[in-house]
Amino acid sequence: MKILLVYPETPSTFYSFKNVLKFISKKSAEPPLGLLTVAAMLPAIWEKKLVDMNVTNLTNDHLQWADYVFLTGMNVHKSSFKKVVKRCNQLDVKVVAGGPMVTTDYKEFLGVDFFVLNEAENTLPLFLEDLKNGNLKSVYSSNEFPNIEVTPIPQWDLLDMKKYANMSIQYSRGCPFNCDFCSITMLNGHKPRTKSKIQFIAELESLYLRGWRGGVFIVDDNFIGNTRKLKMEILPALIEWSKKYQYPFTFTAEVSINLADDEELVNLMVEAGFDSAFIGIETPNEESLQECGKVQNLKRDLVASVKKLHRSGIRVSAGFIVGFDNDSSSIFEKQVNFIQKSGIVTAMVGLLNAPSGTALFNRLKKENRLLNNTTGNNMDGFVNFIPKMKYQKLIKGYKELLQTIYSQKEYYERVKTFLREFHPQIKNSQKLSFCDIKALIKSLWVLGVLEKGKRYYWKLFFLSLFKYPKKFSYAMTMAVYGFHFRQIVAMI
Repeated sequence: MKILLVYPETPSTFYSFKNVLKFISKKSAEPPLGLLTVAAMLPAIWEKKLVDMNVTNLTNDHLQWADYVFLTGMNVHKSSFKKVVKRCNQLDVKVVAGGPMVTTDYKEFLGVDFFVLNEAENTLPLFLEDLKNGNLKSVYSSNEFPNIEVTPIPQWDLLDMKKYANMSIQYSRGCPFNCDFCSITMLNGHKPRTKSKIQFIAELESLYLRGWRGGVFIVDDNFIGNTRKLKMEILPALIEWSKKYQYPFTFTAEVSINLADDEELVNLMVEAGFDSAFIGIETPNEESLQECGKVQNLKRDLVASVKKLHRSGIRVSAGFIVGFDNDSSSIFEKQVNFIQKSGIVTAMVGLLNAPSGTALFNRLKKENRLLNNTTGNNMDGFVNFIPKMKYQKLIKGYKELLQTIYSQKEYYERVKTFLREFHPQIKNSQKLSFCDIKALIKSLWVLGVLEKGKRYYWKLFFLSLFKYPKKFSYAMTMAVYGFHFRQIVAMI
């Protein structure tokens, strides 16, 4: 068999970092980990090729070479996904589709020949067996959550690592919390399922042996879902491995805010090489947190929790949401004040949307407030339901919020707040690479010469260089991020 694995093109969004990638001469922020893992589950004797459309153009020659195209994606990839299916149909190439988007909405995607839904460890073997026997069905699904200790190491040899800013691995699936707007528990369950210590280290070793050095994003729904195993097994093993190889990787992960409550866990993560984490903070409005079931964020000083993590050496990036039923017109100013005070530089503020199958989706459906499916990009200025706040007021307030926190004045002020609070725990002594130097030169030209408001950049440049020299690289990285965010806000 000849299998072409295709990852759709990601539009320019907050987390695509497309404007940042230009500074560091990379094509994509991270690789299509799901497809690389699926590739490793296919028979070894099959020929396989990967086309990540964020890195490589998908040609008709690619499609005509293949016996089957394996296609995946998230909601944000919907447009590109459908275009790939259409091209396959025109060339009479069979399409096998899976992943989170088609698992929840597969009936929407006409032209797909075979759907392999849910988690591939359960459903892909069923497809492969029927393929072998010449008795294929159109849909393969499972209600069971698989043991991911059987998941193979991703097939890295399909990837041109030099094109990516970071690599990705997965340690666990599932989240113990139950936020009503989130599809994670529906797709992956409440009880976190984890890989073994040996398996986790073997995946890191495989990246190291292929020559990767730099950032590694652990893509788990909530990396700290099983804190006991992390503290007793995984992090001690990771610390030992990182020390052995002199800290070749820096790690980031998605976590919940209760990480700040566990000093032992924070210290272990920092010792292992973690220097950043993404946290869903959502809102400073307690009534809205109650509304969406975000219990882990309630009854705490969220700003203090963020600052505690900053002081420990973990840079917090965070997601925020406006448009809850309990949000009044004061929410926009409250969000601005919270974000500025917290020093969270990478603050992604989106409009509330209701993904298919979530508790929020089901509630709004009962209330006859649903309009359509989500686009997957909650910063595109659209909502898929009728909000309680007048729509025009919501959109106007949202745009003003974004324009405020990403204006150069407020953004660079937030970077300064972050630099004052952040205590980096640098574990390696890697020298500046040619790519780093080239990125700095580009930033000097684009942000320090070409862009309006360049005085803010130069103030940050000299402040960080002379007052915070150990944090200079963080300051320059944040400056480039700000340029990307301003481009995204201008599109809304």
